[in-house]
Amino acid sequence: MPQYKAPLRDFRFVMNELLDAPAQLAQMPFYQDNETADADLMAQVLEEAARFVEGELLPLNQTGDQQGCQRSENGDVKTPDGFKAAYQKYVQAGWPALDADPQWGGQGMPHTVANAMLEMMNSANVAWAMYPGLTHGAVSALSEVGSPELQQLYLPKLISGEWTGTMCLTEPHAGTDLGIIRTKAADNGDGTYSITGTKIFISAGEHDFTDNIIHLVLARLEGSPEGTKGISLFLVPKFVPNADGTPGERNGVVCGSLEHKMGIHGNATAVLNFDGAKGWLVGEVNRGMNHMFIMMNAARLGTGLQGLGLGEVAYQNAVAYAKDRTQMRAEPRVNPAEQADPIIVHPDVRRMLMTGKAYTEAGRALALWLALALDTEAHHPDEAKQKEAADTVALLTPIAKAFMTDNGFNIAVQSQQVFGGHGYIAEWGMEQFVRDARIGQIYEGTNGIQSLDLLGRKVLMDGGKKLQALAGTLQAFADENEDDEVVGEYITQLGKAANQLATLTMLVGQKAMDGGEKGPDEVNAVAVDYLRYFGHVVYGYLWARMAKIAADKVVAGQDQDGFYQAKLDTARFYFARLFPETKSLSQTIKAGGESLDFDLKGMFGFEPEHA
Repeated sequence: MPQYKAPLRDFRFVMNELLDAPAQLAQMPFYQDNETADADLMAQVLEEAARFVEGELLPLNQTGDQQGCQRSENGDVKTPDGFKAAYQKYVQAGWPALDADPQWGGQGMPHTVANAMLEMMNSANVAWAMYPGLTHGAVSALSEVGSPELQQLYLPKLISGEWTGTMCLTEPHAGTDLGIIRTKAADNGDGTYSITGTKIFISAGEHDFTDNIIHLVLARLEGSPEGTKGISLFLVPKFVPNADGTPGERNGVVCGSLEHKMGIHGNATAVLNFDGAKGWLVGEVNRGMNHMFIMMNAARLGTGLQGLGLGEVAYQNAVAYAKDRTQMRAEPRVNPAEQADPIIVHPDVRRMLMTGKAYTEAGRALALWLALALDTEAHHPDEAKQKEAADTVALLTPIAKAFMTDNGFNIAVQSQQVFGGHGYIAEWGMEQFVRDARIGQIYEGTNGIQSLDLLGRKVLMDGGKKLQALAGTLQAFADENEDDEVVGEYITQLGKAANQLATLTMLVGQKAMDGGEKGPDEVNAVAVDYLRYFGHVVYGYLWARMAKIAADKVVAGQDQDGFYQAKLDTARFYFARLFPETKSLSQTIKAGGESLDFDLKGMFGFEPEHA
C-alpha cells in the first residue's frame, strides 16, 4: 500500500519563515478576537490533521478506488467501505468548521491552516476529500449572498458537517458555455421556485455520509434574458427541511446515474435529475453567474491543491522506492557487496525525483500565499490591503489551478516512471495517482479555460494593472537582493523572464487589437503557453525567496538537519533544469495565431456552415 507522511516541516517553513503568516494574521482583529493566529496553535492543529489523514483517510484510498460507489434502483448511493465512518470521525473532531465563521458555529482558524490541511487530505485520499471539500464553496456563496433566512437555516448545518453541499452547473449539452443551459425555474408565488432540468458531472452529488445534501443550482427563470445574463442561482435541498430544521419530505431531485470514469472512483460523480424540485433563490435574480463564481474561485484553488497533494504523495512514494530498488551499478559503487545499487544514485532517476520536489514545494508556497491573501482580503482592517490581496487572488488563482494540476499530473507520471514496470501494477498505487490526478486538469474549468481567464480577463481586460502590481513586488525583492552571492544569479534570471513576460503581454495585446475579427484568436492561440510562462515566473520568485531564507540559515549555522541546504539544492535545480522552459514558451507565444491559421477542410475535413 502506498505511504504518506504530511510534510509538516515544510508547512512550518512556508507559513512562518517565508510568509510570516502568524505576524500578518495577528494584525487582523478577527484573528485577535478568536485567538487563532498563534504559530504554536496552528502547528498543533496541523499535527492533529496529519494524524487524522494518515491514520483514517490513507488506508481507505486504494479500497475506495477498487470498490467505487454503488447506486441503488431508487437513486440512493452507497460509498466505499469505511468512507462514511471516516466522515463521522471527521465531523466529531470538528474539522468541517475549521476556518468557518464563529457566528455560524465555525472555529475561526485562518484559511492558511485549512488549505494546508486540504493539501494533506488530497494526498491521502483525494476522492474522499471531495465530499466535504465542495461544501466549503456552498458556505462561501451563502455567507456572501444568501438571505438571512437561508443563512440561519443552512450555514450551521453545513459548517458543522451535519449536511453537505454541491454546485450544479454542467448539463449534457453545456459545459463551460453556461449561457446555453436549459434547466428552468418557475416562480411558485410563495417565495419558492420549481426547478426542472438535468445536471451532469456533479461531484459528491449523492452519497450516504449525511441526512441531507444541499445543491446550489444554476437555472433560468421564465422570461429572463438569454445567455449568462439570464441565469439565477437556487438552493435545492435533497430533503425539504421541516420547521424545526430536520429533514422533511423528499424533494424532486434524484441521482439518475453515476459516471464511470478514469479515476477518483471513490467519489460519486452523479447525474442529477430535477423534476419540479422546490428551490429558493440565492442572491439576486439573473445574477447567478456572479454568485456561482464565489463557489468557483474556491473550487479552483481547491482543485489546484488536488494537483499539489497528488504530486506530493506520488513523489514521496517514488523516493521511498528509489532508495530500496536496486538496479545496475554506479561508479563508485554504493553497495559494493551487492549485485546492484539503489536506483536513486542514477542521474535520470534523481532528475525525475527533483522535478517532483521542486514543483511541489513551490506549489505549496503559492497555495499558502494565496490562502494568506484570502485571510487578508476577508479580515484586514486596511481597505487598501484588502484590495491588494483581492487582486493577488484574482490574478494568481488561474495559475494555482492550471499550473499546479498540470505539474501534479506530470509529477505523478514521472513518479510512476521511477517504479518502472511496477508503476503500472495496481498493487503499488502509482497508476491510481496518475488516474486521479488527470481530472484536475479538466474540471472546474479546463486548464485551457483558466489560461483564457488569466490572459484575457485578469491581464488584458484591466490594462495589465494586476500584472504591474505583481511586477512591483518582484522588483522590490530584486532591488533588495540582486547583489546577494547566493540568489543574485536567480534574481537575474527571474528579472529577465519577468521583463520578457511584460513584453509578451504587450505583443499579444497589440495583436489582439490589430487583428480585427481574428483578434480574440490571437489571445486564444497563446493563452496556455502564456499561463505556463507566468507560472514559472511566480515559482521562480518563490524559489528565489526560499533560497535567500535558506542561505541565511546555513551561513548562521542553523541547519542541523540539512533542511535548508536541501532548499538551496532544490532552488539550484529549479533554475537550472525547469525555469529555462520559459525560453521555449517565449518562442511559441511569439508564434501566435498565425501558426494555427490553416484551412480546416483540408486539414481536418471540417467545413463550417457560414451564415
